[in-house]
Amino acid sequence: MQLRLNNLRQLEQQTFDVLIVGGGINGAVSAASLAAKGARVALIDQGDFAGASSSHSSNLAWGGIKYMENFEFLLVNKLSKSRNTLADAYPSTVQEIRFLTTINRGFRFPAFLVFLGALLYWVIGRFKTRPPKYMTRKRIKALESRIDVSDAAAGLEYSDCYLYDNDARFVFNFVRSAMNYGAIAANYVGLTQAERRDGQWAVTAKDEVDGRQIVIRARAMVNAAGAYADQLNQSVGQTSEYRHVFSKGVHLIVDKLVSSKRILAFFASDGRLFFVIPMGAKTCIGTTDTRVSTPHADITDEDRQFILDNINALMDLPQPLTASDIIAERCGVRPLAVKGDSGTADWLALSRKHAIDQNTEDAYLSIYGGKLTDCLNVGEEVAAALQDCGIDLPHLQQPWYGEPPDAVRDEFFHQAELMQLDAMTDERASEPLSQRLWRRYGLNAIELLDQIRQDPRQAEILIQHSEYLRCELHYVAEKEIVTKLEDFLRRRSKISQVVRRETIENSPGLLEACQILFGDQAEARLQEWQSCK
Repeated sequence: MQLRLNNLRQLEQQTFDVLIVGGGINGAVSAASLAAKGARVALIDQGDFAGASSSHSSNLAWGGIKYMENFEFLLVNKLSKSRNTLADAYPSTVQEIRFLTTINRGFRFPAFLVFLGALLYWVIGRFKTRPPKYMTRKRIKALESRIDVSDAAAGLEYSDCYLYDNDARFVFNFVRSAMNYGAIAANYVGLTQAERRDGQWAVTAKDEVDGRQIVIRARAMVNAAGAYADQLNQSVGQTSEYRHVFSKGVHLIVDKLVSSKRILAFFASDGRLFFVIPMGAKTCIGTTDTRVSTPHADITDEDRQFILDNINALMDLPQPLTASDIIAERCGVRPLAVKGDSGTADWLALSRKHAIDQNTEDAYLSIYGGKLTDCLNVGEEVAAALQDCGIDLPHLQQPWYGEPPDAVRDEFFHQAELMQLDAMTDERASEPLSQRLWRRYGLNAIELLDQIRQDPRQAEILIQHSEYLRCELHYVAEKEIVTKLEDFLRRRSKISQVVRRETIENSPGLLEACQILFGDQAEARLQEWQSCK
């Protein structure tokens, strides 16, 4: 909590080069890029970082194979290049995974034609992944016995990438990187008013925790509010040639359905892609793609039933899944960028490209649409656009993304091996402890090793079935601006996505976890979380 309070004071005391409004993936990469390149950056979000769409994705970093159906080959080429760059930059996080796709009889394309499309996709992806394979019904069943092949024509296996951990964590690490370069970030700070005068923006914002108002001054402003970008533009008197239309995507988390580390891909009853995705020791199923009229959407009984009906029809499970099998849910709104009044027809063919709208005179940018896969391009494009607005970036060529150098990684794993860290891994854990700590904390993971050496109790798990250690909670409390318990359970970690709520609530260590995170506010934050069911 102290870091947030310090940052709130800094927001009022400094005059920034850039204020970024919105802490989803677009805002996070913009902050990381600009701060590393030498700009004085402020970042605020009316909720938590990655609190909206950026924490409700399919956890895929893919080249956009489905966009080939609409002949968007330039987009697929760009996304494939971006995917490859992400995989090279974050090898512990963005990992290749095989997709096993089943094509049922009567599908709009013959199975062999879909396979030829996968071959072209592999070529466009510069042969970065393993090549695709054509699959007969018999071969599909042999690889995954729980797939129902009774109506299958054939299928294919191909490779793409996914986030081994979770999307919200990936996003927050960009926020943390930006702070390492001097950026000032605060969650639960909502913009209420902004005006341009004397060559800079004066922004009035409200601390949503205590209701206090603060004034932030910056030479330029970036609207990275995601699905709320149109609302923000309207509130500050800015216009754009773009607007958003919205698609609701829903996923359900259930107990593990298959033992293999593959993504199963099908075409749902409405003809759209449907995934079975590994999520630690659990499985994520979905998604939906439903047109909605507002940037906020909730899961309906119809959404749940659609997903349950499809998974039960597509897989040969020991027992059909029901609502009682749902551990957690994910519901997000995809903001899709369109120009003017276009985009009302041919809904499913709407492009998933991003766009950056620039008002050079007011030093104001708006980011529309986009995908997690393409995030590094957004960071670079925002930097270039702000240069056009007169913002000096003295370290323009400074690298701003990627994992620490190999020498640092090797040193961490050497220390971890010497202290036999992996022997401390919980038997229910989805991976060795050393790998998880490195992926989540990078350079700072060495600090966690030191805490464990000094006090072996720091390697104990506090929240039942969560995998998270006492030392991680201390680190998160100090470095990751956790304001509410949900920030930690849902976004800095994925505990609430893979552990049933009643298990978390009944965990003997939950109160101690809150005491580490919130100090004398522990009871209040725990009660706040318990009341939000």
